Amino acid sequence: MDLVRPRLVAFAGEMLGGLARSDQRAKGELYLRGLMLDGKRKSMQPMAARLGVDHQQLQQFVTSSTWDYVEVRRRVARWAETFIEPRAYVIDDTGFPKDGSDSPGVARMYSGSLGKVGNCQVGVSVHAVTDWASAAIDWRLFIPKSWDDTAINDEDDPDVGAEIRRRRARSGIPDQVRHREKWRQALDMLDEITGDENGGGWGLAGRPVVADAGYGDTTEFRLGLEARDLPYVLAVKGTTSAYPADAMPMTPPYNGRGRPPVPRYRDDPTNLAALAMAAGRRALRRVTWRHGSRKNTRNPNAAMASRFLALRVRPANRDIPRHPDHTLPECWLIAEWPAGKPEPTDYWLSTMPADTPLRDLVGLAKIRWRIEHDYRELKDGLGLDHFEGRGFVGWHRHVTLAALAQAFCTHLRYDPKAHAPA
Repeated sequence: MDLVRPRLVAFAGEMLGGLARSDQRAKGELYLRGLMLDGKRKSMQPMAARLGVDHQQLQQFVTSSTWDYVEVRRRVARWAETFIEPRAYVIDDTGFPKDGSDSPGVARMYSGSLGKVGNCQVGVSVHAVTDWASAAIDWRLFIPKSWDDTAINDEDDPDVGAEIRRRRARSGIPDQVRHREKWRQALDMLDEITGDENGGGWGLAGRPVVADAGYGDTTEFRLGLEARDLPYVLAVKGTTSAYPADAMPMTPPYNGRGRPPVPRYRDDPTNLAALAMAAGRRALRRVTWRHGSRKNTRNPNAAMASRFLALRVRPANRDIPRHPDHTLPECWLIAEWPAGKPEPTDYWLSTMPADTPLRDLVGLAKIRWRIEHDYRELKDGLGLDHFEGRGFVGWHRHVTLAALAQAFCTHLRYDPKAHAPA
């Protein structure tokens, strides 16, 4: 740490430059050092012990000092825009296991971190990603209905609503922060990231959006991205309804009575799995999307490769608007069909241009591996889920500082001027 301390001070000074007071900026750099020092636990007391300071300094900075974590995120995003030159924005969420019931947003929910339903908070995040690096640039704390008194009917038991309001007040949850589906939180963050600076946005460029089926299976999320002119590559279930691209609506004969009929599809839609199976193995192409680290005699270059097909399809359900000619919008279906498997194992829908090469489609579909790396580093090395405070603002400040610490580690790894590996 001594070797890179001057660089950390400079980097923190740039990222925390929006903080009004010099003592706030100094405590911010101190907190970052605490997150990056060796040690298994990165809650405030263990960090303070390693730093040789009173833990109340760290606690006051995160929980009660007046500084804007959104501005710090905006600066990290701007840094990522130029340093990483991201290829996509990846949406994901992660669980923060908790023992008690007082942390804001905590409830019994499914957590990918736990691999089961457990007592946890859930954070939704947007990452600026390329093949070689990434940065977590925006966050939202998911607020379950059990933490929103406006989302429940408490007429039968008014005490329920009153208890929720007490919990919200203790945690300092702003009145305007209510239960909101994770996919809506993701759209909110994308609006913030790509929005015009004059309107409070960060002014970053629009990029393809990548997410798992937890988001891709939601039609409203896909439509929301399309409304924002953000192309996407989203994982979906093979049971998603769709027509082949050449299916066209037909106008039934008019018998002269009532309203003239409008064009409609004669048959019910099939699904993505059936369309991929109909295309068959003859449509498959072997694609290498990146090179890993596990080399062996059979794979000396550690190539990450599999077999894929890409078809033009028309997803179909009652929520998808038709074109004026009553056709459904067309997009890509990408399917992975590994050797030795009787059918495809994974599916994606994409609104990337119709002339996009298969290699590029696959590269975006598979780029989520960076986020798994992000969360592993953020949690195992930088204490992302070690925050023990019970405040809404404190949670947001801690995850912001953990993401800033990761950004600094990335800066060191890929900067030839760095004195030591991060």
